[in-house]
Amino acid sequence: MTKVYRGSCLCGHVVFDARGFSKQAAHCHCSMCRKFHGAAFGTLVSVSYIKWLSGLTFLHDYVAPNGTIRTFCKECGSSIGFRGKGEPLDHIEIAIATFDEDIPVEIDAHIYTKYKACWYGISDNIPQYSEGRGD
Repeated sequence: MTKVYRGSCLCGHVVFDARGFSKQAAHCHCSMCRKFHGAAFGTLVSVSYIKWLSGLTFLHDYVAPNGTIRTFCKECGSSIGFRGKGEPLDHIEIAIATFDEDIPVEIDAHIYTKYKACWYGISDNIPQYSEGRGD
């Protein structure tokens, strides 16, 4: 049985269990991720299983002009995750900072570096892509 990892928002209203982490997890430097996370980049990972234990009524979506969906806790504002246009909540990429314990994920890329913050210098040896992974 694969270990299940618990995550939550800052105020603790939204709580979830997840497992089955994707081997691809990236620091996304696009302006939407930077603004959504209030940081130099957002770091997200897909999971094959997520169970919402509490707080579904606290989840709120922001649908960007391009149709992508960013989900957050409407009580504390914590960034919970990202979905592609029209994707259901169980296909969310989770913000890895929401996990309450260490997770078995290694960051394998910096994506959308063309849009990175001018005040942040990438200083690691992780592959960089000016747009998505395919550029």
